[in-house]
Amino acid sequence: MDGVSKYFDAGETVANYRLDLEVADGEFLVILGPSGCGKTTALRLIAGLETPSEGDIYFDDERVNRRSPSDRNVAMVFQNYALYPHMSVRENIAYPLKIRGIPPDERDRRIEEVTELLHIEGQVDKHPGELSGGQRQRVALARAIVREPSVFLLDEPLSNLDAKLRQEMRSELKRLQDELDITTIYVTHNQEEAMSMADNVVVMYRGTIQQIAPPEELYARPRTAWVARFIGSPPMNLFRGTRRNGAVDLGDAGTVTLDGVVGSDLEADTAAGDVSLGVRPEDLFISTDSPTDGNAIEGTVDTVEPLGEYALVNVSVNDQLVTVKVSDAGVERDDRVYLTFGDDDAYLYDENGELLTRTASAKTT
Repeated sequence: MDGVSKYFDAGETVANYRLDLEVADGEFLVILGPSGCGKTTALRLIAGLETPSEGDIYFDDERVNRRSPSDRNVAMVFQNYALYPHMSVRENIAYPLKIRGIPPDERDRRIEEVTELLHIEGQVDKHPGELSGGQRQRVALARAIVREPSVFLLDEPLSNLDAKLRQEMRSELKRLQDELDITTIYVTHNQEEAMSMADNVVVMYRGTIQQIAPPEELYARPRTAWVARFIGSPPMNLFRGTRRNGAVDLGDAGTVTLDGVVGSDLEADTAAGDVSLGVRPEDLFISTDSPTDGNAIEGTVDTVEPLGEYALVNVSVNDQLVTVKVSDAGVERDDRVYLTFGDDDAYLYDENGELLTRTASAKTT
């Protein structure tokens, strides 16, 4: 996709704006973002179900802006499966082959292969209404795979499944993609799906691409404050403050000294201005005892959320809720507590939300 934009309502509604995206052959790419961010429209543009208002789309260096979906050799799996209820499983899978004029013997061979691959060979004579949600999803995948497409497009394909089945199908989809080596573009709002399955993740917001990176890099180095807040569960904490001479002044909450700036885009370490200091919930420590050297951010416990192997403690700091992830809370609502930074990275974002620096460590004073 080269500078691709899509407008609706005579240009009043911007679904996608200047998307630049390259997907490698055999890559598993996930487009991640909240509802209404334009990710499904981007997928429909790639499929040929929508035409770009601006920009160009290429398959193997050939411009395909005006090509129909059938001419692009793509297969799409939708959220609602889109199976024909009056047809058997075998007939549903065979349908795209039948309309392309594939001979019956070849159709039977492909159907046998794909149903074995997806472990639904015993369901081929049933109708969709007789199948579970997971089985219907497998039939939809089989119908797409049997066409032997060059690009596999999936739009929220697991959202109608329960949590356990979603996890099983994630593993199954990744296994299939590895075995078939089909270029795959997968749309979801679910972070777990994106981070566990993708080779690269495209994070979208308000029709624009915020960042493209492998899952590990996306978590370790979010390029904007919005991505930092969106990626991670719970998301990164962002303290509002002012940068002065290598430190961030948080007002009544204290001052954070930055030790060892990494990958700085600043011209000078003494640059001043409004900033946001980001730190992951697992990189904060909480105590009811004030450190002897006074190096802590003070706050009051708002809520405690026990979640089994860990707990989330939400602390009110200067009318802002800060989340701390701990193995054992040891505190209760309304307790006065003190937060200190661990040795892992903290992040500094400018007033526009762009990443300024990643610090080797941060120390409260």
